[in-house]
Amino acid sequence: MLTRPIRLEEKELYNSAVHHPVQTWQWGEFRQQTEKKIERIGFFQDGKIQNALQVTFHPIPFLPQYTIGYCPRSFTPDEDQLAGLKELGKQHNAIFIKLEPNIAKPINNRDELKPLIEFLLNNGCEPGRPFFAENTFQLDLTPSENELFAKLKNKTRYNVKLAQRKGVKIVEDNSAKGLAIYLQILEETLKRQNFYLHTPAYFKTMWELLHDSDLMHIFHANYEGTTLASWIMFKWKDVLYYPYGASRNIHREVMASNLMMWEMITWGKRQGATLFDMWGSLGLNPNPKSHWYGFHRFKEGYGAELMQFVGTFDLVLQQPHYKIFRTSDSLRWKLLRLKTKISL
Repeated sequence: MLTRPIRLEEKELYNSAVHHPVQTWQWGEFRQQTEKKIERIGFFQDGKIQNALQVTFHPIPFLPQYTIGYCPRSFTPDEDQLAGLKELGKQHNAIFIKLEPNIAKPINNRDELKPLIEFLLNNGCEPGRPFFAENTFQLDLTPSENELFAKLKNKTRYNVKLAQRKGVKIVEDNSAKGLAIYLQILEETLKRQNFYLHTPAYFKTMWELLHDSDLMHIFHANYEGTTLASWIMFKWKDVLYYPYGASRNIHREVMASNLMMWEMITWGKRQGATLFDMWGSLGLNPNPKSHWYGFHRFKEGYGAELMQFVGTFDLVLQQPHYKIFRTSDSLRWKLLRLKTKISL
Protein backbone atom coordinates (compact mmCIF):
# COMPACT_ATOMS: atom_id res chain seq x y z
CA MET A 1 0.00 0.00 0.00
CA LEU A 2 1.25 3.46 -0.92
CA THR A 3 0.78 6.22 1.66
CA ARG A 4 1.30 9.81 0.54
CA PRO A 5 0.06 13.37 1.15
CA ILE A 6 -2.96 14.52 -0.84
CA ARG A 7 -2.17 17.31 -3.28
CA LEU A 8 -4.18 20.52 -3.58
CA GLU A 9 -5.56 19.56 -6.98
CA GLU A 10 -6.89 16.24 -5.59
CA LYS A 11 -9.87 17.63 -3.68
CA GLU A 12 -12.47 15.53 -5.50
CA LEU A 13 -10.34 12.39 -5.25
CA TYR A 14 -9.88 12.96 -1.53
CA ASN A 15 -13.59 13.61 -0.92
CA SER A 16 -14.49 10.42 -2.78
CA ALA A 17 -12.70 8.42 -0.08
CA VAL A 18 -14.03 10.04 3.14
CA HIS A 19 -17.36 9.36 4.78
CA HIS A 20 -18.02 12.02 7.42
CA PRO A 21 -18.49 15.82 7.21
CA VAL A 22 -15.56 16.57 9.56
CA GLN A 23 -13.24 14.56 7.32
CA THR A 24 -14.17 16.44 4.14
CA TRP A 25 -11.87 18.78 2.27
CA GLN A 26 -14.30 21.64 2.97
CA TRP A 27 -14.19 21.03 6.71
CA GLY A 28 -10.41 21.06 6.60
CA GLU A 29 -10.47 24.43 4.86
CA PHE A 30 -12.77 25.71 7.59
CA ARG A 31 -10.52 24.44 10.37
CA GLN A 32 -7.51 25.97 8.64
CA GLN A 33 -9.26 29.34 8.89
CA THR A 34 -9.45 28.83 12.65
CA GLU A 35 -5.64 28.64 12.71
CA LYS A 36 -5.26 24.87 12.76
CA LYS A 37 -2.60 23.08 10.75
CA ILE A 38 -4.19 20.58 8.37
CA GLU A 39 -2.65 17.44 6.93
CA ARG A 40 -4.37 15.06 4.51
CA ILE A 41 -2.99 11.68 3.56
CA GLY A 42 -4.27 9.05 1.16
CA PHE A 43 -3.79 5.31 1.08
CA PHE A 44 -3.50 3.80 -2.41
CA GLN A 45 -3.57 0.25 -3.72
CA ASP A 46 -2.70 -0.47 -7.37
CA GLY A 47 -2.91 3.24 -8.11
CA LYS A 48 -6.45 3.63 -6.69
CA ILE A 49 -7.30 5.48 -3.50
CA GLN A 50 -8.66 3.15 -0.83
CA ASN A 51 -8.94 5.46 2.17
CA ALA A 52 -8.01 8.98 3.17
CA LEU A 53 -7.93 10.95 6.38
CA GLN A 54 -7.45 14.45 7.67
CA VAL A 55 -5.59 15.42 10.84
CA THR A 56 -5.52 18.80 12.54
CA PHE A 57 -2.50 19.73 14.64
CA HIS A 58 -2.92 22.01 17.63
CA PRO A 59 -0.05 23.69 19.52
CA ILE A 60 -0.04 23.05 23.27
CA PRO A 61 -0.47 26.24 25.34
CA PHE A 62 2.80 27.37 26.93
CA LEU A 63 4.62 24.59 25.04
CA PRO A 64 4.26 25.66 21.39
CA GLN A 65 7.12 23.41 20.27
CA TYR A 66 4.78 20.43 20.84
CA THR A 67 1.44 19.68 19.22
CA ILE A 68 -1.56 17.40 19.61
CA GLY A 69 -3.05 15.77 16.52
CA TYR A 70 -6.77 15.16 16.12
CA CYS A 71 -8.37 12.79 13.62
CA PRO A 72 -12.13 12.73 14.20
CA ARG A 73 -14.66 10.38 12.64
CA SER A 74 -12.29 8.66 10.23
CA PHE A 75 -12.03 4.94 9.52
CA THR A 76 -10.28 2.53 11.89
CA PRO A 77 -6.69 2.39 10.59
CA ASP A 78 -4.73 -0.81 10.05
CA GLU A 79 -1.04 -1.26 10.95
CA ASP A 80 0.26 0.42 7.77
CA GLN A 81 -2.08 3.38 8.24
CA LEU A 82 -1.11 3.74 11.90
CA ALA A 83 2.49 3.86 10.74
CA GLY A 84 1.56 6.68 8.36
CA LEU A 85 -0.10 8.57 11.21
CA LYS A 86 2.94 8.10 13.43
CA GLU A 87 5.20 9.51 10.74
CA LEU A 88 2.87 12.47 10.30
CA GLY A 89 2.88 13.06 14.06
CA LYS A 90 6.68 13.04 14.17
CA GLN A 91 6.79 15.73 11.47
CA HIS A 92 4.69 17.97 13.75
CA ASN A 93 6.39 16.97 17.01
CA ALA A 94 3.05 15.66 18.27
CA ILE A 95 2.83 14.11 21.71
CA PHE A 96 -0.13 12.05 20.52
CA ILE A 97 -2.83 11.92 17.84
CA LYS A 98 -6.39 11.56 19.11
CA LEU A 99 -8.44 9.10 17.04
CA GLU A 100 -12.24 8.91 17.11
CA PRO A 101 -13.18 6.38 14.41
CA ASN A 102 -16.58 6.62 12.77
CA ILE A 103 -17.37 3.02 13.67
CA ALA A 104 -20.57 2.36 15.61
CA LYS A 105 -22.59 -0.70 16.53
CA PRO A 106 -26.02 -1.14 18.16
CA ILE A 107 -25.50 -0.59 21.85
CA ASN A 108 -26.72 -4.10 22.67
CA ASN A 109 -24.04 -5.52 20.34
CA ARG A 110 -21.07 -3.80 21.95
CA ASP A 111 -19.05 -7.01 21.93
CA GLU A 112 -18.64 -6.56 18.18
CA LEU A 113 -16.37 -3.60 18.90
CA LYS A 114 -13.94 -5.55 21.08
CA PRO A 115 -11.64 -6.73 18.26
CA LEU A 116 -11.22 -3.14 17.02
CA ILE A 117 -10.53 -1.90 20.53
CA GLU A 118 -7.99 -4.64 21.19
CA PHE A 119 -6.22 -3.88 17.91
CA LEU A 120 -5.83 -0.21 18.78
CA LEU A 121 -4.71 -0.92 22.35
CA ASN A 122 -2.12 -3.41 21.05
CA ASN A 123 -0.72 -0.90 18.55
CA GLY A 124 0.33 2.09 20.60
CA CYS A 125 -3.05 3.57 21.55
CA GLU A 126 -4.49 4.36 24.96
CA PRO A 127 -8.11 5.24 25.86
CA GLY A 128 -8.48 9.01 25.58
CA ARG A 129 -10.81 11.76 26.71
CA PRO A 130 -13.67 11.95 24.16
CA PHE A 131 -14.47 15.06 22.15
CA PHE A 132 -17.39 13.57 20.22
CA ALA A 133 -20.30 11.88 21.98
CA GLU A 134 -19.62 8.22 22.69
CA ASN A 135 -23.16 7.23 21.70
CA THR A 136 -25.68 8.40 19.15
CA PHE A 137 -29.09 7.69 17.69
CA GLN A 138 -29.18 6.56 14.07
CA LEU A 139 -32.34 6.23 12.00
CA ASP A 140 -32.63 4.08 8.89
CA LEU A 141 -34.27 6.30 6.24
CA THR A 142 -34.89 3.58 3.65
CA PRO A 143 -38.47 2.73 4.77
CA SER A 144 -41.36 4.75 3.35
CA GLU A 145 -42.45 7.99 5.02
CA ASN A 146 -45.57 6.25 6.33
CA GLU A 147 -43.44 3.51 7.85
CA LEU A 148 -41.07 6.04 9.40
CA PHE A 149 -43.98 8.02 10.86
CA ALA A 150 -45.41 4.84 12.35
CA LYS A 151 -42.08 4.26 14.16
CA LEU A 152 -42.46 7.51 16.13
CA LYS A 153 -43.48 7.14 19.76
CA ASN A 154 -47.12 7.98 20.38
CA LYS A 155 -46.37 11.26 22.18
CA THR A 156 -43.92 12.35 19.49
CA ARG A 157 -46.37 11.52 16.71
CA TYR A 158 -49.06 13.52 18.51
CA ASN A 159 -46.73 16.51 18.91
CA VAL A 160 -45.80 16.48 15.22
CA LYS A 161 -49.46 16.50 14.20
CA LEU A 162 -50.18 19.25 16.74
CA ALA A 163 -47.45 21.48 15.29
CA GLN A 164 -48.86 20.91 11.81
CA ARG A 165 -52.38 21.84 12.96
CA LYS A 166 -51.10 24.96 14.71
CA GLY A 167 -49.53 26.17 11.48
CA VAL A 168 -45.81 25.78 12.25
CA LYS A 169 -43.82 26.00 9.02
CA ILE A 170 -40.32 24.67 8.36
CA VAL A 171 -38.23 26.68 5.89
CA GLU A 172 -34.65 26.42 4.65
CA ASP A 173 -32.59 29.63 4.68
CA ASN A 174 -28.87 29.24 3.99
CA SER A 175 -28.33 32.98 3.62
CA ALA A 176 -26.36 35.28 5.91
CA LYS A 177 -29.69 36.35 7.39
CA GLY A 178 -30.53 32.71 8.08
CA LEU A 179 -27.27 32.31 9.98
CA ALA A 180 -27.90 35.52 11.94
CA ILE A 181 -31.27 34.17 13.07
CA TYR A 182 -29.64 30.91 14.16
CA LEU A 183 -26.97 32.76 16.16
CA GLN A 184 -29.54 34.95 17.88
CA ILE A 185 -31.61 31.94 18.96
CA LEU A 186 -28.47 30.03 19.92
CA GLU A 187 -27.45 32.81 22.32
CA GLU A 188 -30.86 32.59 23.99
CA THR A 189 -30.58 28.81 24.21
CA LEU A 190 -27.12 28.82 25.76
CA LYS A 191 -28.13 31.33 28.43
CA ARG A 192 -31.23 29.32 29.26
CA GLN A 193 -29.47 25.95 29.37
CA ASN A 194 -26.34 27.35 31.04
CA PHE A 195 -23.81 25.64 28.82
CA TYR A 196 -21.24 26.70 26.27
CA LEU A 197 -20.73 26.09 22.57
CA HIS A 198 -18.63 27.59 19.81
CA THR A 199 -18.37 31.35 19.37
CA PRO A 200 -20.39 33.28 16.76
CA ALA A 201 -17.14 33.82 14.85
CA TYR A 202 -16.74 30.03 14.61
CA PHE A 203 -20.17 29.64 13.02
CA LYS A 204 -19.69 32.61 10.72
CA THR A 205 -16.44 31.15 9.39
CA MET A 206 -18.14 27.78 9.00
CA TRP A 207 -20.96 29.36 7.03
CA GLU A 208 -18.60 31.31 4.77
CA LEU A 209 -16.78 28.14 3.73
CA LEU A 210 -19.56 25.54 3.78
CA HIS A 211 -22.91 27.06 2.84
CA ASP A 212 -22.20 26.95 -0.90
CA SER A 213 -20.93 23.36 -0.81
CA ASP A 214 -24.32 21.68 -0.22
CA LEU A 215 -22.83 20.27 2.99
CA MET A 216 -24.35 22.76 5.45
CA HIS A 217 -28.06 23.65 5.58
CA ILE A 218 -29.95 26.00 7.92
CA PHE A 219 -33.62 25.41 8.74
CA HIS A 220 -36.07 27.50 10.74
CA ALA A 221 -39.36 26.57 12.41
CA ASN A 222 -41.64 29.61 12.08
CA TYR A 223 -44.90 30.32 13.88
CA GLU A 224 -47.01 33.47 13.45
CA GLY A 225 -44.06 35.43 12.07
CA THR A 226 -41.58 34.32 14.74
CA THR A 227 -38.78 31.79 14.41
CA LEU A 228 -39.08 29.39 17.33
CA ALA A 229 -36.28 26.97 16.44
CA SER A 230 -33.26 27.06 14.15
CA TRP A 231 -31.09 24.08 13.22
CA ILE A 232 -27.88 23.57 11.27
CA MET A 233 -27.88 20.27 9.41
CA PHE A 234 -25.10 18.51 7.52
CA LYS A 235 -25.56 16.09 4.65
CA TRP A 236 -22.60 14.17 3.26
CA LYS A 237 -23.07 11.48 0.65
CA ASP A 238 -25.99 9.35 1.84
CA VAL A 239 -25.99 10.35 5.52
CA LEU A 240 -27.86 13.22 7.21
CA TYR A 241 -26.51 14.76 10.45
CA TYR A 242 -28.01 17.00 13.14
CA PRO A 243 -25.00 18.71 14.79
CA TYR A 244 -26.41 22.06 16.00
CA GLY A 245 -29.83 23.16 17.18
CA ALA A 246 -31.32 26.12 19.04
CA SER A 247 -34.81 27.03 20.22
CA ARG A 248 -36.68 29.84 21.91
CA ASN A 249 -38.54 29.47 25.19
CA ILE A 250 -41.79 30.87 23.83
CA HIS A 251 -44.81 29.13 22.27
CA ARG A 252 -43.49 25.79 23.42
CA GLU A 253 -47.06 24.55 23.32
CA VAL A 254 -46.99 24.42 19.49
CA MET A 255 -44.20 21.79 19.49
CA ALA A 256 -42.11 23.44 16.76
CA SER A 257 -39.00 21.33 17.41
CA ASN A 258 -40.99 18.11 17.07
CA LEU A 259 -42.13 19.12 13.61
CA MET A 260 -38.62 20.29 12.75
CA MET A 261 -37.15 16.86 13.44
CA TRP A 262 -39.83 15.11 11.42
CA GLU A 263 -39.33 17.52 8.52
CA MET A 264 -35.57 16.86 8.65
CA ILE A 265 -36.27 13.14 8.35
CA THR A 266 -38.45 13.60 5.28
CA TRP A 267 -36.13 16.24 3.76
CA GLY A 268 -33.11 13.98 4.18
CA LYS A 269 -34.98 11.10 2.58
CA ARG A 270 -35.91 13.28 -0.42
CA GLN A 271 -32.26 14.30 -0.73
CA GLY A 272 -31.19 10.68 -1.07
CA ALA A 273 -29.99 10.06 2.49
CA THR A 274 -30.37 6.48 3.70
CA LEU A 275 -29.24 7.13 7.29
CA PHE A 276 -29.83 9.92 9.81
CA ASP A 277 -27.14 10.30 12.50
CA MET A 278 -28.54 12.50 15.26
CA TRP A 279 -25.02 13.40 16.51
CA GLY A 280 -25.09 12.18 20.07
CA SER A 281 -27.01 10.59 22.92
CA LEU A 282 -26.45 9.64 26.55
CA GLY A 283 -26.37 5.88 25.95
CA LEU A 284 -28.06 3.25 28.08
CA ASN A 285 -29.73 4.24 31.35
CA PRO A 286 -29.37 8.01 30.87
CA ASN A 287 -29.10 10.15 33.98
CA PRO A 288 -32.23 12.34 34.32
CA LYS A 289 -30.07 15.00 36.00
CA SER A 290 -27.81 15.38 32.96
CA HIS A 291 -27.99 18.64 30.98
CA TRP A 292 -28.43 16.46 27.89
CA TYR A 293 -31.25 14.28 29.21
CA GLY A 294 -33.96 16.31 27.48
CA PHE A 295 -32.14 16.11 24.14
CA HIS A 296 -31.74 12.35 24.56
CA ARG A 297 -35.45 11.82 25.27
CA PHE A 298 -36.40 14.11 22.40
CA LYS A 299 -34.34 12.15 19.85
CA GLU A 300 -35.48 8.83 21.31
CA GLY A 301 -39.04 9.63 20.26
CA TYR A 302 -38.28 9.25 16.54
CA GLY A 303 -37.71 5.52 16.47
CA ALA A 304 -33.94 5.63 15.93
CA GLU A 305 -31.54 2.95 17.11
CA LEU A 306 -29.18 3.64 19.99
CA MET A 307 -25.59 3.15 18.80
CA GLN A 308 -22.21 3.11 20.51
CA PHE A 309 -18.99 4.23 18.82
CA VAL A 310 -15.79 2.27 19.14
CA GLY A 311 -14.42 5.04 21.35
CA THR A 312 -11.65 7.60 21.65
CA PHE A 313 -8.02 6.55 21.49
CA ASP A 314 -4.77 8.47 21.79
CA LEU A 315 -2.04 7.20 19.49
CA VAL A 316 0.88 7.95 21.81
CA LEU A 317 4.08 9.17 20.19
CA GLN A 318 5.99 10.60 23.18
CA GLN A 319 5.12 8.57 26.25
CA PRO A 320 6.74 10.64 29.06
CA HIS A 321 5.27 13.88 27.72
CA TYR A 322 1.90 12.19 27.23
CA LYS A 323 1.68 11.14 30.89
CA ILE A 324 2.45 14.67 32.02
CA PHE A 325 -0.14 16.08 29.62
CA ARG A 326 -2.88 13.70 30.77
CA THR A 327 -2.23 14.52 34.43
CA SER A 328 -2.39 18.28 33.83
CA ASP A 329 -5.40 17.92 31.53
CA SER A 330 -7.32 15.95 34.17
CA LEU A 331 -6.59 18.67 36.71
CA ARG A 332 -7.78 21.34 34.27
CA TRP A 333 -11.10 19.54 33.74
CA LYS A 334 -11.63 19.17 37.49
CA LEU A 335 -11.13 22.91 37.91
CA LEU A 336 -13.55 23.65 35.06
CA ARG A 337 -16.23 21.43 36.59
CA LEU A 338 -15.71 23.09 39.96
CA LYS A 339 -16.02 26.52 38.35
CA THR A 340 -19.28 25.47 36.66
CA LYS A 341 -20.75 24.25 39.97
CA ILE A 342 -19.79 27.51 41.69
CA SER A 343 -21.34 29.59 38.89
CA LEU A 344 -24.58 27.63 39.20
